[in-house]
Amino acid sequence: MIKVIPLKYYDNGFMTQAFAFGGSRDKEKCEDVKYGSSLQNFLIDDGNEVILSDTGMPNDSPDIGRSPNVPLTMGDKVATFKEAFEKTGYKVEDVKKIVVTHKHPDHTGELRMFPNAKIYISEREADDMKLTGDNVVRVKFTDGAYKNFPESQRITDTLVMIRAEGHTKGNSISILEDKEQGCYYMFQGDVTYCDAALLANELSVVAEDKEKARETLNRVREFVKNNKTIYCSTHCPEGYLNIEQHKIMEL
Repeated sequence: MIKVIPLKYYDNGFMTQAFAFGGSRDKEKCEDVKYGSSLQNFLIDDGNEVILSDTGMPNDSPDIGRSPNVPLTMGDKVATFKEAFEKTGYKVEDVKKIVVTHKHPDHTGELRMFPNAKIYISEREADDMKLTGDNVVRVKFTDGAYKNFPESQRITDTLVMIRAEGHTKGNSISILEDKEQGCYYMFQGDVTYCDAALLANELSVVAEDKEKARETLNRVREFVKNNKTIYCSTHCPEGYLNIEQHKIMEL
């Protein structure tokens, strides 16, 4: 039986609509609305292997803190990434693979915790991070189309990496197939910062390539419409609530 466990280390924060929607909606058209924010990455146990989708901020990072006058605050630090991982009951040596959505430190900050795990990351992000070592697998997305996504790479029998550029120029997402439950888990990194943006079809302000980001969001929405998907966000509480409630995203 597949298990997906959120590794939570910030919670009870907020983001403004101007931040969450501001990549595609004019600032003056954004409402004075705030959405909940948090910070989590994900552990996957597919019954054969233990895999991480991203690793969090470096354990020695100072507390981000809270401020009422910023577009995004992560909220309260509830654990370091190491502490969040240890709460799962798994050990470092249990993790065989890490699938990286993109290069930012809240997604890669503790790769160093898992020296014996294979790190699957797009070529572009590996270059940007200057990653080296025999455990770094530079993904080239050579397995052809997956559903409505044109480029993919199968990592395990149940987990597929998808080229999904935009937020960064080497961005990817991963999709876990839960055949027993008849659904998919989508680990989308920062394609959207909150589920409200997915529902509203809006881009955040953070993108290295806005045109590619729009293309990726369109494909993500098409996939979610046509496949029963649990949408696993990194930066909002729905990222863990959707998993805990086994909630299928509906657009």
